Amino acid sequence: MTDVIEQTGAILVTETALNMVRNLLTEKNVPDYGLRVFVAGGGCSGMQYGMALEAEAREYDHVIEQDGVKVFVDPTSMMYLTGATVDYVDSIMGGGFKIENPNAVSSCGCGSSFKTEDSAGASSAASCGSGGCGC
Repeated sequence: MTDVIEQTGAILVTETALNMVRNLLTEKNVPDYGLRVFVAGGGCSGMQYGMALEAEAREYDHVIEQDGVKVFVDPTSMMYLTGATVDYVDSIMGGGFKIENPNAVSSCGCGSSFKTEDSAGASSAASCGSGGCGC
């Protein structure tokens, strides 16, 4: 049996992002899937955000259900994402998901890479100025 941590309020997903996830689930014909939001090492600021559609939660995942949309977050990523807001922004330059993270002390211009207070002193292999994040 998989241990799943039920949690609400740890990550907020805006109505615009919820609608986009619903559209993606319908388009991909996977209506019962959820959105995995995660943090991985990399990017010009040291850490980067990632998202994927997944069939079910993994062991020890936090599962946040908001207006019928499930969001899966592993425990390590939750340490960096607590209090974050997932939004979908559509602009003339294109649309995409955006994470507003109160735990980030700095982020790359592309918005997909960030640094936390704990990682702020660590040096990274690349920087935005050197084109490391591909912004």
